[in-house]
Amino acid sequence: MDKLKSMEVFVAAVDAGSFAGAAERCAMSAVMVGKHIRQLESLLGASLLTRTTRRQALTEIGRQYAAQCRQILAQIDMAESVAESMRVAPRGLLRVTAPVSFGAQWLSPAVTDYLARWPDVAVELNLNDRLVDMVEEGFDVALRVGPLPDSGLVARPLRPYGMTICAAPAYLARHGTPRTPADLAAHECLEFTGWDQQTRWRLLGEKDGRHVRPGRIRANNTQALRMAALAGFGIVMQAETILRPDIEAGLLVPLLQDYLPAPRPMHVLYSRDRQATPKLTTFVEFLLERFGP
Repeated sequence: MDKLKSMEVFVAAVDAGSFAGAAERCAMSAVMVGKHIRQLESLLGASLLTRTTRRQALTEIGRQYAAQCRQILAQIDMAESVAESMRVAPRGLLRVTAPVSFGAQWLSPAVTDYLARWPDVAVELNLNDRLVDMVEEGFDVALRVGPLPDSGLVARPLRPYGMTICAAPAYLARHGTPRTPADLAAHECLEFTGWDQQTRWRLLGEKDGRHVRPGRIRANNTQALRMAALAGFGIVMQAETILRPDIEAGLLVPLLQDYLPAPRPMHVLYSRDRQATPKLTTFVEFLLERFGP
């Protein structure tokens, strides 16, 4: 028999004052009530109730055990209530991981809008350009740029991640403006080390980025390369959404726009769960609304 069910029946028998009353409360026979209580007594090695033809009474152990059973059953009810409330409305902590630049510039401001809409949700935002293991590291949602491996996760497409190439006016004044990919051989090209060989400075019509000489600054953080470009050190290739404010402010000048690589796919990923919580489903819907294709 289920021990928790037996505790529930025992407390019902104490409150009702009889097996018959407990049977009515628990929708079972009085014989079954007796079996539940005898099981508890067998497990404990002690009597919980003394019964006569007219009345029943708790033993000293029975009084202590009944009090503890009440506390346990109350905690279970509370836990079930919390779980039920989390199924009904978005609440609780949501752990999200995303690339550094996109996360800092676009996702973070969007998250504040989501939290304003759902005040019982908290978001832990982990910005990282490495490929994290969502399941192993306990993330609910991940935003990924580029082709996806077959991971078994649910992938919902977002707006493609278009790239652009820029340099500061001061850099172009010193080194000239490249007009074709071949011209990049004479320039300082800032390189993001997080790119794989399929992505590295591969412009439209090129096979291997052979015109780009290794830059003297290489970094695994796109913001570091952006700052180097703003300082006039070299030419940077990054997501158009990241560099757009600098372009609009005149701090960076677009280059080689006819040779830009094809936009890279971007997805929001989450585990395949038939009982997805409202916090997860509402956050994914929000991302599709804000950044969807």
